[in-house]
Amino acid sequence: MLEGSCIASKESPASCEQESQRTFSTSYVVELSGKRRIEDEDVESRKAARLLDANDSQQEMEGLLEVLPSLQIDQSDKENQAEALTDISVMQSDHPGQSGLSALQTDQTERLLVRLVLQSDHPVQQQVAGFSDLSVVQTDQPYTQQQENGPQEFSIMQANQADCQDQEDEKADSSSLINPLGRELSISCLLHCSRSDYGNIASLNKSFLSLIRSGLLYKLRRSMGFVEDWVYFSCNLLEWEAFDPIRCRWMHLPRMNANECFMCSDKESLAVGTQLLVFGKEIESHVIYKYSILSNMWTSGMKMNAPRCLFGSASLGEIAILAGGCDPAGKILSSAELYNSETGTWSTIPSMHKARKMCSGVFMDGKFYVIGGRGIGNTNMLTCAEVYDLATKTWRVIPDMLPARNGGTRGNETPAAAEAPPLVAVVNNELYAADYAQKEVRKYDKEKNAWNTLGGLPEDAVSMNGWGLAFRACGDRLIVIGGPRALGGGMIELNSWVPSEGPPKWNLLAKKQSGSFVYNCAVMGC
Repeated sequence: MLEGSCIASKESPASCEQESQRTFSTSYVVELSGKRRIEDEDVESRKAARLLDANDSQQEMEGLLEVLPSLQIDQSDKENQAEALTDISVMQSDHPGQSGLSALQTDQTERLLVRLVLQSDHPVQQQVAGFSDLSVVQTDQPYTQQQENGPQEFSIMQANQADCQDQEDEKADSSSLINPLGRELSISCLLHCSRSDYGNIASLNKSFLSLIRSGLLYKLRRSMGFVEDWVYFSCNLLEWEAFDPIRCRWMHLPRMNANECFMCSDKESLAVGTQLLVFGKEIESHVIYKYSILSNMWTSGMKMNAPRCLFGSASLGEIAILAGGCDPAGKILSSAELYNSETGTWSTIPSMHKARKMCSGVFMDGKFYVIGGRGIGNTNMLTCAEVYDLATKTWRVIPDMLPARNGGTRGNETPAAAEAPPLVAVVNNELYAADYAQKEVRKYDKEKNAWNTLGGLPEDAVSMNGWGLAFRACGDRLIVIGGPRALGGGMIELNSWVPSEGPPKWNLLAKKQSGSFVYNCAVMGC
């Protein structure tokens, strides 16, 4: 699938097998028995059949009502049917933080989309570059005659190059995406489909492919509050997995084409907009690899204003902020940069009050926080934090914000050089931290500048001084990724907990055979 791109979907784990066999599947089963096919091979017959389609449009619209039984339309009032379809295209869920529609509404919208596409004149299963491995539409009926007629019609269209008017009609049909609805309503329907389905939709024809790759759907979804969070992580060097917690699907990204120096270097990762950025170092310089869900490809060559590693970072929609870290000479930095994924540009923002590396970053209440880290000449973790206000473009120091870890006091902790950056995450503008040694989850009290222990971490959440364990926010839930160590391999587990539902009660989302040490992890919401 395409992840919105063309990531190839793997088998779901046992814990998700039932879910994946429901309406959430990578292919659609549609009825084709009532589909009228064009049997004449000459162009004039083909045009006449098109006119017949237009005359029968009222009957086709009535057929669409069978797809959406919940749509209340007066059958006697034919003029209101177009308005009813418009209402369907803009239906929104009561839970904007999810995919935008309930499971029933999503299923109905997807069935409407496929039905309309099949009733258009476009070939449904044409091979599109980059998506040829995707089977979009499957049927439960034999359609040998349909397969025979389809190529004949397409070849006739190609042969009749002299018919300019026919070509113009075809171009207009293609630009409208779903002919009976037009382009705008077609896009409205697509916005309500899951991003998991965009790979299949992109393989319908080149118009759908162009729309998906343009990123327009993701921009519109973001503006409407439709967000689906996927988890990206690497348990094997240069290899990345993606997991869709809504449909419980595993996906494997293309392998990174990087050299051994990059593979063995310290790496940071960040998901922003529709991109996954991985920062590392090659022989002579720092390098950034970018994976785009629009193209399903890794590219490199992007440059920051001040290359760095071991920094703190976080994203908010299409922007991200990176602060602190080390430059190529090993100097600890206080500078910071803002990245805009829509324009692909980096801009320098004011520097922090304290230089620090191996710190963590989060967005909370629309502001960027840098927590912990190791300062210049300081062997222990910094306990202060700094917050950047995007409106005023100023930094403010927050003393003693870092929670005590390892069961000790702030003055008696493991040296910072041996520890991972603070394991922190924000859900619904509330800050949470994981104590890897005590295996506890804590919540930050903004008013008191204090931390309260809520409960424990999953039993199999194993780490090495915090390394190898991922603690992330994923929509309205917290995700812990890790697993027990084992010789010759291991098991990776994804556990989730929704803080709004009460004290920590971790649910196993999925598990699979894999390296159990998480090198990098990021969550992309779009």
